[in-house]
Amino acid sequence: QVQLAESGGGSVQAGGSLRLSCVASSSLVRGYWVGWFRQVPGQAREGVALILTGATGGGNIYYADSVKGRFTIAQDNAKNTVYLQMNTLLPEDTAMYYCATRCNSLRYAECAYGGQGIQVTVSS
Repeated sequence: QVQLAESGGGSVQAGGSLRLSCVASSSLVRGYWVGWFRQVPGQAREGVALILTGATGGGNIYYADSVKGRFTIAQDNAKNTVYLQMNTLLPEDTAMYYCATRCNSLRYAECAYGGQGIQVTVSS
């Protein structure tokens, strides 16, 4: 069982920045997607930014079109931590953000472990 602890959420005005952190209780296993999803009430949980960690430590990165150029995902294997730097935040970024790991695809349903979620609220 992997525990995920998310932090860094909160309220910010449009144009501001936040950095989310997700610390895993064990190592981030290579060969799986790890990253961030978000959900607003009444909508499906969507992938925001994920990394597919490769055997050499590098790997593919996915960003939702809506966050490209504004959000950056990073991984620190030594700390079992995934970060999401969110810049130029927009009111439509308001959502509950979830960290997930051991994902076989970009779908949250195919992630073995997920965090409790952390709220991000962007006011206009």
